Amino acid sequence: MIDFNHEIKSALFGVAIGDALGVPVEFKSREYLQQKPVIDMMGYGTYNQPAGTFSDDSSMTFCLAESLTHDFDLNHIAQNFVKWRDENYWTARGEVFDIGIATNQALTRLANGEQPEFAGSFSSDSNGNGSLMRILPLLFYIKDLPIAQRYHITKQISSITHGHIRSVITCFYYLEFAREILLGREKFDIYKKLQIEIPDFLASISINQFEISLFDRILKYDISKLKEEEIASSGYVLHTIEASIWCLLSTDNYKDSTLKAVNLGEDTDSTAAVLGGLSGLLYGFDSIPKSWIDQIARKEDIENLAERLANKVFIKD
Repeated sequence: MIDFNHEIKSALFGVAIGDALGVPVEFKSREYLQQKPVIDMMGYGTYNQPAGTFSDDSSMTFCLAESLTHDFDLNHIAQNFVKWRDENYWTARGEVFDIGIATNQALTRLANGEQPEFAGSFSSDSNGNGSLMRILPLLFYIKDLPIAQRYHITKQISSITHGHIRSVITCFYYLEFAREILLGREKFDIYKKLQIEIPDFLASISINQFEISLFDRILKYDISKLKEEEIASSGYVLHTIEASIWCLLSTDNYKDSTLKAVNLGEDTDSTAAVLGGLSGLLYGFDSIPKSWIDQIARKEDIENLAERLANKVFIKD
């Protein structure tokens, strides 16, 4: 039987610690980090924040998780995101210091009364990683549903800030990978399994073939065989999912995988947060260095949130 409290804690701390490792060096180039690599939790840097400070990635992840401790309600989830931006809800230290352009625009539309499913931009130019970085808690709500429902609900949650099909597919792939980890499968087996299942499902619902083809590096090839210089780490959603899966497949523990993600440079916090969620789930809470857990902002609040979400999931089951 799955211990949901442990799994949810592993996921939430996995995201937050990856995020916090990346915050001090966000926007630093790969070349810079090759000279001065991140090897431990550190503070200040880009945003002048103390060590252990998580950013928008984790705050929005916690906002989603918080809403899911109640009955599923798209409006409630969306308003939690607005509450984060406007009232510092679930921030690390009482202030929002980082927010993506597309996310900010979507939250303004929500605040002005737009329906959640239509708040995110549907433009192909709006495919930053802003919905991917916060989506992981949804796993625990959709894990037992049929694949069509899992896809539909993932689409709804992504579209609150990012409505384009590319962002939706990325979130869907990510949650399907996380779900297979939850089911106890080995990471390379999951990777190969999804290379069959994801294209088959997307074809069955008539998704544009061009959009599916953009995922060829993870859906047709073995991305773990690529060299670091072939992996991009910008804030583009495709770059983030590719970098995250590459880091997961080319390491064998939480610490090495998250440091590898951070040291790719550029969008360091989001790449490490997305990777960290999967890595936390795969290797478990006890695999995360204790000194990192002890330094993370709002540690007790995150533990409490995990417990409340686990109680909701357990009752729902």
